[in-house]
Amino acid sequence: MAASPNDLVQYRGLFLMILVLGIGGTFQYGFHISVLNAPSPYMKAFINSTWIHRYSSPISDNTLRILWSFIVSSYCIGGIVGVMGSGYLPDKYGKKRSQLCSDLIPLVAALLIGCSEVSKSFEMILIGRLLFGINAGFGLNLHAQYASEIAPKSLRGFTNTSVAIFVVAGKLFGQIFGLSEVLGTVSCWPVLLAMSGIWALAQLVTLPFFPESPPYLLMQRGDKDGYMRALNQLWGERDHQAHTEEMMGEHAARRGGRSQGVLGLLRDRTLRWQLYTLVSMGIALQLCGINAIYFYASDVFEAAGFHLTQIPYITVGVGVCETLAAILCSLIVDHFGRRLLLLAGYGFMVLVLGLLTVTVSLQDRYTWMPHCSVLLIFLFSLSFGTGPGAVTITISLEMFSPETRAAAFIVVGLINWIGLFIIGMIFPYVEASLGPFCFLVFIGFIASSGIFLFFFLPETKGKSWLEISEEFNKFDFRGRHGLVTSGSPPQRHVASTKL
Repeated sequence: MAASPNDLVQYRGLFLMILVLGIGGTFQYGFHISVLNAPSPYMKAFINSTWIHRYSSPISDNTLRILWSFIVSSYCIGGIVGVMGSGYLPDKYGKKRSQLCSDLIPLVAALLIGCSEVSKSFEMILIGRLLFGINAGFGLNLHAQYASEIAPKSLRGFTNTSVAIFVVAGKLFGQIFGLSEVLGTVSCWPVLLAMSGIWALAQLVTLPFFPESPPYLLMQRGDKDGYMRALNQLWGERDHQAHTEEMMGEHAARRGGRSQGVLGLLRDRTLRWQLYTLVSMGIALQLCGINAIYFYASDVFEAAGFHLTQIPYITVGVGVCETLAAILCSLIVDHFGRRLLLLAGYGFMVLVLGLLTVTVSLQDRYTWMPHCSVLLIFLFSLSFGTGPGAVTITISLEMFSPETRAAAFIVVGLINWIGLFIIGMIFPYVEASLGPFCFLVFIGFIASSGIFLFFFLPETKGKSWLEISEEFNKFDFRGRHGLVTSGSPPQRHVASTKL
């Protein structure tokens, strides 16, 4: 991390705000990805008992399968709804106020799910999951935007990577609390699902003590005093003039700093290659095989000789490994750079998936082969956590200006939630058809994305948005001569985007 010990003390306000943002932000997203695994048998039994109570007969397998699919997929549908509102609302009302209002949603959802068993209503679970999805979709985008705007350049990689840390931490907490010794029991599953309300309440109580995004205060409200107070609280009382001048210069270069919608982003030729890069990383993140790894983990651990009662704890170990890898990435990303970690992560993931295809295919022939598969699963988790899992969000934030960042994250959010939905629906059929060779499909996506990014992704470490934009503009204006300024600050030339 490019900061001295004195700087770490000076930035204590920033670190506290990172913690507060994460608890009610991407932590919620990760928590709900994993929390449904452990209580699913008890929830299905509850649906059946409720059906018997209402209609005096057990529910059919087909009806139960449909209802369960709706409960699972409602989270993704809610996420898409939340993503769509993550651009307009923060721009109009501010990120802090929008986040506080969003915290009310999981409180309502937790109340519904907490009372579902007593009320004998599985519909309350369905509505609660939909509300959790809205909060997660909104919070995932808003947390990332908020974090990127409170970070100094020296800690930008660490701050942006913390968004991913809270995702994997949320997944890990969902696994831990889902253990049978904690809340993964027939009587406690409503409490397990309702715990999301605790994280929302924690943020609702603590976030008011922290400032609004400094760029929002200065650029959109014109509140210079509030802007200075926010910087002093987050970065310590020091001279912030150089940062202010750089921000104002970028603001002028962005032609007035008006926020851009999704359609405007898609039509903007100056952001064409940033958008290509964003889509490539978003697809690779969803189709890298991490969900397939977790799907196969139980079978691999069982084949390796672990007892069924031990497997949930080993799965938690994989989650711990991924979390530690993300934390490690946050500590080294400002030293090694984003591009190196991302491409190295892709390379190791391709290698591990290739070897895992072999070991899983042969695990019935050799008694020692499942142990190799266990090792590869942990290595894949490490490669994902230190590479794409943590770095993708950082690069996505740094490629776009504050005015286009919200629209860009709506695009990547839609890719994320739609991809999550499709994988949940299609992957079981792919796995049934191809078996362990389904990993080859993921290798294809990772390799394709890695090759594209190797040629077209510049390093973003330590660069302003304008410098990164100039790097991408080289691909837009190859063969064109002459650079034309367009509202850029003095002595600064930006490639013209007018044809």
